[in-house]
Amino acid sequence: MQCMTQVKNILIRLPNWLGDMVMATPLVSAIRQHYPQAEIDFIAKKGLDFLLDFFPAPHQKYIFDKSTYPGIMGATKFGKEISRQKKYDLFFCMPDSISSAVMARATGATKRIGFRKELRNSLLTHAYKKPKDLHRVEEYANLLEQFIQQKISIPPVALTITKSGTKHFNEPYWVININSEASSRRLPASKAVSIINTIRKITPALIVLIGSPKESEFINEVFEQLTTKEKIISLAGKTSITELAGLLSHATIMLTTDSGPAHVSNALSTPTLVLFGAGNEKNTGPFNKNNSCVIRLGQLPCEPCTNNVCKIYGIPECLLQLDENIIAASALQLLKK
Repeated sequence: MQCMTQVKNILIRLPNWLGDMVMATPLVSAIRQHYPQAEIDFIAKKGLDFLLDFFPAPHQKYIFDKSTYPGIMGATKFGKEISRQKKYDLFFCMPDSISSAVMARATGATKRIGFRKELRNSLLTHAYKKPKDLHRVEEYANLLEQFIQQKISIPPVALTITKSGTKHFNEPYWVININSEASSRRLPASKAVSIINTIRKITPALIVLIGSPKESEFINEVFEQLTTKEKIISLAGKTSITELAGLLSHATIMLTTDSGPAHVSNALSTPTLVLFGAGNEKNTGPFNKNNSCVIRLGQLPCEPCTNNVCKIYGIPECLLQLDENIIAASALQLLKK
């Protein structure tokens, strides 16, 4: 392995999902600590590149657009374009895909580090076995540990708000996210209505519903069914990632499903209460425990599963059976912490 003083340029291919990208921040910080003299650059998926505004400042950013660079040939072309701009000593390949490993090789980076999978071994110079039964943050950090052959102290998940004028309200407000990419992690509409009605009774604060443009129809459906709409608003489809981060950083508390925004909130030190349906909280729950709490039903024989669709009940019973009063009490308890 190269000594630290010989490593001048490092390129990190960040994960392709919002939550995973947030959970990559400890690895980024650890790499920066281990190679303090090196310039660290990032490759980020288009659409998530705005999150880099809250990362430790990179020397250079490369934004990868799959529609412009489709398939293996596109990944190769993108990597070769990078190779003509800069020579890299290390390339940390965080996604598990073949295309990301192809991209790594095309950059011509001297050492290409990633986890083993399918044909990736021939594309990476250092391909390691992915550890089991670890949190996603610890999995990512393990990539550095295996490469430098020593244990590291894993930094917390952290994003930093550096821009002024980020979107927020000049009064206390709770943010509620009822959505997730997978239906097995998304609150059923009836349960979402019941939870929001219960939260409305325990706090006089403004309640702000969030979501992406494609989730706005579902959120509007829930909003229309609420018992009262007093001091409840929906920003679904109305915030960029930059604005969402600003909104979450000023929130009193975030009540959310297992989703990308949950990790953004956790990384911004906002009290974060996460309702788990499908998914394993030991792998993808909030990493920073000092400002977070997880609620799981834990009464069904199928829990926890990792299916994107509930194959047994059709709708996620593990979320449908959650007790609204326990959720409300847990939120208030988290705020006391």
